[in-house]
Amino acid sequence: MNQKPTTLRRSITWVQGVALTIGAVLGSGVLVLPVFAADLAGPASMISWVLMGLLTIPLVITLGKLASKCPDAGGIAAYAQLAFGWRAGTVTGWLFLGTVPIAAPIAALIGANYIGVYLALSHGQIVFTAAFTLAMTLFFNYRGISLSGKVQLAIVSVIALILLAVIAAALPAVDRQQFTPFAPRGWIPVGEAMTLLFWAFVGWEMIGHLAEEFEDPARDIQLSLGVSVIIVNSLYLLLALTIIGTGSYLGQDKVAALAIMVSQGWGKSAGAVVAALGFAVCYGAIHTYVAGFSRLVYAQARQGAFPAFFSGLHPVFQTPHRVLWSLVPCFSFVLFVIHHFNVNLAAFIQFPSAIFIALYIIGMASAIKLLGKSENSRYCAIISFISCVIVYGFTGWAGLYPIILGTVGWYMGYRKEASLPRAVE
Repeated sequence: MNQKPTTLRRSITWVQGVALTIGAVLGSGVLVLPVFAADLAGPASMISWVLMGLLTIPLVITLGKLASKCPDAGGIAAYAQLAFGWRAGTVTGWLFLGTVPIAAPIAALIGANYIGVYLALSHGQIVFTAAFTLAMTLFFNYRGISLSGKVQLAIVSVIALILLAVIAAALPAVDRQQFTPFAPRGWIPVGEAMTLLFWAFVGWEMIGHLAEEFEDPARDIQLSLGVSVIIVNSLYLLLALTIIGTGSYLGQDKVAALAIMVSQGWGKSAGAVVAALGFAVCYGAIHTYVAGFSRLVYAQARQGAFPAFFSGLHPVFQTPHRVLWSLVPCFSFVLFVIHHFNVNLAAFIQFPSAIFIALYIIGMASAIKLLGKSENSRYCAIISFISCVIVYGFTGWAGLYPIILGTVGWYMGYRKEASLPRAVE
């Protein structure tokens, strides 16, 4: 009789780790944020990209150190529990519940819209395309992290090749005159653009949820993050350079600016290129986030913070299949609400985005306590903590969402602790 697996399968290589990380970070923002930042700060937005890239480094160093030191599928929730106790881990787990079930369908709809515009699909067909995208993501994650990692490697390779081809085609049209005046609106917009660009650098934390499945966590996690930082920053800077240098951001339609730039080098093929790129970057982000989210819920259930039902692993694929199945009704409900009530996606995405910033704050606070005072990575955690707190101040009303969800998590953790038998003195 076959025994049920009790641990996740160690099969992720550092190359697959790079693909999974890049897929999580390079979301739909890569298509519009270079344009929006340039429109806000002009050519000086290049400084915004550089500074955000530099600020990302201490954040990534800290997350890499934590994941290597504490390879637990709970990720930030596990770090919070080690640093501040069981209830803090429960609160963090509850915060994660407000992210992927909402954000993944939104990202799928954004990717489907790129296909829809190119193929002239109806609204219903776009929703169906989004549903198919989510189903495909769940299928590959259900079949195991090894297959999932290979699929993500292929997706990220396609994204990188398309972006490099787009950049190469646009480079001949780059004009030095477009960089003068360098700061047409002064230097304050450079800081405002940095706040906007924060969304382009969210996703590094997902590697922590996959830490238990790396072949060699101590070596491969930090290597994966290090290579990913170099690739992501290089692609962002090159894309920003060409967007500014070609003057593509100066048109009336900011959303179509990238398509305009692509058309300069690709002509009639521009629509297909942008459609493929838009779909690929959205799928890549969903793929990694679903993988990380399923491991987080599994780990929290294993700890007793969530129902034990979710702590089961598939007998063959060793994946948290029950968590993945539970996402089917969640995704269906969100797609129905957005489709039926015609919800504004830009307004909707602010809520899970606020939670991600709150999670980074918790992660960095945990690192400050867990990492030794003599470790350089602790100083990186302090810098990142301050930066994230500042950014959280700009979330507005959406910033109440993590507070409300965290309060629910705190109450549930309190009830769980109250139900546990007290130790005999």
